[in-house]
Amino acid sequence: MTSPESRIPNPASRLRADTHPPDMRPDYTFDFDPANYTPEDHALWHELCDRQKPLLKGRACNEYLRAIEDLNIVSAGGIPDMRRVSDILEKTTGWKLVTVPGLIPGSVFLEHLSKRQFATTWWLRSRDQMDYLKEPDVFHDLFGHVPLLSNPVFADYMQQFGLGAMKAKGLKATKLITRLYWFTVEFGLINTPEGLRIYGSGIVSSAKESVYSLESKVPNRLGLDIIRMMRTNYRYDDLQRTYFVIDSFEQLFEQTRPDFTDFYAQVKALPELGESELLPTDKIITAGTGY
Repeated sequence: MTSPESRIPNPASRLRADTHPPDMRPDYTFDFDPANYTPEDHALWHELCDRQKPLLKGRACNEYLRAIEDLNIVSAGGIPDMRRVSDILEKTTGWKLVTVPGLIPGSVFLEHLSKRQFATTWWLRSRDQMDYLKEPDVFHDLFGHVPLLSNPVFADYMQQFGLGAMKAKGLKATKLITRLYWFTVEFGLINTPEGLRIYGSGIVSSAKESVYSLESKVPNRLGLDIIRMMRTNYRYDDLQRTYFVIDSFEQLFEQTRPDFTDFYAQVKALPELGESELLPTDKIITAGTGY
C-alpha cells in the first residue's frame, strides 16, 4: 500500500537512490529494459499474480477483469514488457506508459498524467515486502493502475485529475485533491448489478484489502460525495476505515468535471473528518464498526 503523497503532492519526494538510472531524462523517465529483471523477479511476479488473481474473481469490477486479460498483465513470461502494454494502450485510449525509477516529484507525476502518460515504476518489491509497501513498485503500477487505463471513461478521468491537481497546487489545495485520488484511484469501490466491486489500484494489488474492503464489518462504505471525500482523513499505513462507492465511471467523471475552486473554499471552511466518522448527511451503504 502506498500513500499518494509520495506520488502527487510533495515536490520534495526523493528518488530511490539504488534505482537512479544514468540515462534518466529531465522528466525522470528512462528507456524500459526487460533485462533489468532477474529470474527471481519473474518468479516473485508469478507468485504475486497467482495469489492475487483468484481473489479478484467476483470481487474486482468486470472492467478491470477484462482489461487485465486484454493487456495480458498476468503474463506467462513473467513481468510484462511495458513497451508492449504501452503500445496497446496507445491504440485504445491514447495513454502511454513511461518508465520512472521510483518516487518522483509530484509536479512531474501530475504533468505526465495531464499528457495521458502514466509514470510506471520499474522495480519490484522484495519477498519480505509482499504484503506492505511504502512506495509504488511495478506490481502496484502494472497490475493495479494500468488495466483501467484501457477503459475510455476512466482513462479520461485520470487525465482530468492530472490537470485538476496541477491547478490545485496553485490554489494550495493539494491535500484536498490528494484525498480525491486516494478514495477513487487508489481505494475506490463501485456499485454493480452483482453488488459492490473493487476498482481502486491499492485494493486490487493487495491480497488482504481485496477481501477486507468488501467483506469486513469494520469500514464505512459511503456513496460518492466529492466534498465529503476532501474532508476525510485516510490510512496509508493500515487497512482503510472508510471507502467511497461510485455507481459508474461515468458518474465519477461527470462529478469531477466542474472547476473545484469553489469546492476547495467550502472544504477549507469545514472541519476535517476522522477516518471512521459518520455524518447525518452521509449516503451510507454500510456503517462500519470502526474497529
